[in-house]
Amino acid sequence: MTDLPVQTEPIPGAMPAFRSMIEPGTLRAVAEKAKAQKARLVALWGSDETTRGGAYALHLALALRAGLLWLTLPLAREHPRYPSIADIYPCANRMQRATYDLLGIHAQDSQDQRKWVRHRAWPGGVFPLRKDFDIGTNLPASDDRYPFVKIAGEGVHEIPVGPVHAGTIEPGHFRFSIVGEKILRLEERLCYTHKGIEKLFETMTLAEGAKLAARVSGDSTVAYAWAYAMAVEGASGTEPPRRALGLRGIMLELERIANHLGDLGYLGADVGLAFGFFQFWRLKEDLLRLQGELFGHRYLMDLVVPGGVARDLPRDRAAHLATQLARIRSEAVALKAIYDDHAGAQDRFIMTGQVLPELAEKMGLAGFAARASGIMHDLRIDFPIPPYQQVEVRLGSHTRGDVAARVSVRFEELFESMRLVQVLAGELAPGEIRVPLADCNAGKCGVGWVEGWRGEVLIALETADANRIHRAHAHDPSWQNWPAIERAVIGTIVPDFPLINKSFNLSYSGQDL
Repeated sequence: MTDLPVQTEPIPGAMPAFRSMIEPGTLRAVAEKAKAQKARLVALWGSDETTRGGAYALHLALALRAGLLWLTLPLAREHPRYPSIADIYPCANRMQRATYDLLGIHAQDSQDQRKWVRHRAWPGGVFPLRKDFDIGTNLPASDDRYPFVKIAGEGVHEIPVGPVHAGTIEPGHFRFSIVGEKILRLEERLCYTHKGIEKLFETMTLAEGAKLAARVSGDSTVAYAWAYAMAVEGASGTEPPRRALGLRGIMLELERIANHLGDLGYLGADVGLAFGFFQFWRLKEDLLRLQGELFGHRYLMDLVVPGGVARDLPRDRAAHLATQLARIRSEAVALKAIYDDHAGAQDRFIMTGQVLPELAEKMGLAGFAARASGIMHDLRIDFPIPPYQQVEVRLGSHTRGDVAARVSVRFEELFESMRLVQVLAGELAPGEIRVPLADCNAGKCGVGWVEGWRGEVLIALETADANRIHRAHAHDPSWQNWPAIERAVIGTIVPDFPLINKSFNLSYSGQDL
């Protein structure tokens, strides 16, 4: 399936995916060859295989032209280590650091060996994703000093922001080095709310894990639930009904619409256009109420489940959904004209927070932010699964990579998702919406890979005995995109940071498992 020097086996499931076992000594050669072939690093994580008679393992997911390649490197029991690939794939840096904090797997020769996930929650030398770690253990607080990079020079000073913010958003610390109001450098520190999700997965059955997957990141509950369901269905050989797949597509696009509506409102507020904020949030509230009326949950939580979906959409309700979306669309079109014609907003949007295509490709930017920087990837088009095989998704894109470009792509995706929902709602296949989950033995694997509203959401799953989870890794596109914000703000003024940050609107929760 690839020109890479590896032997692969197909992974059963809806998405084209393959798995290969390689030795640590070949990792860099494989990564360099993959990079030369324009393969993207989707995720990097580790696992403890001691309960299976092994030791530890490193895992990578690479997006190739033929599909997803899941690479596994068996590592030693004592001092597990592997060669760093952060110089090949810069987005691997934080993933490598997190893998050490959680499992003690060391990336050799990496220039950045600082902790990432571990704050004061557990001391150094303790690795909470190892199988012998008791999830109920009370640990002493550790020293939380963190070696931020210091910038020296005449007139340079620092502005620390967070981790506690003036609102209900999750915590994140931003350390600005500035001269006057110009930003010379931004350094982020995240993972303050580490929740132990991946450890909790290991205590659950395949069916129980669906609720946890839906709560990895609340604004992407459909994307995570679908990715998890896809992984479980592939591992167990369960085929969901066609009607359920159509309903999943409707729910995923509704999730995309809701998030773009809300963020377009916030972007108006950040440039002093309060009218835009109130109007877009009125439309988002209309949509959330409609979703609650039709599906029983405003944010569509726990509706996508392994084997299908938990709620149907009768024909008259589908027609009602289409009618209401048409109304919301007409108002959003009028609001787009106001945004486009508003000189103050455009002055703040244009050439602010720019990530040019070359940098976006180098850093592995994902999702709509990548498409606003000329990176033309969308799983609904690149590797369409039902129901996207039955509809033609029109890709929104731009090349300037600034706030204005990200706003433009958001509008394009907003209108396209509305069209897709109307098409899918009108073409729902007859029949059942859920089938029983087949039994699954130990040693099976499955992959779920879904184009969420923010970008590619991945669930990589391995089973234990009696339909239980051995390891489930969840990956959010925010891992790839947070480092890009550090580059996007350079040379801008401090007051533009909230605007740039909101134009990406990355998840603190989804990347902090």
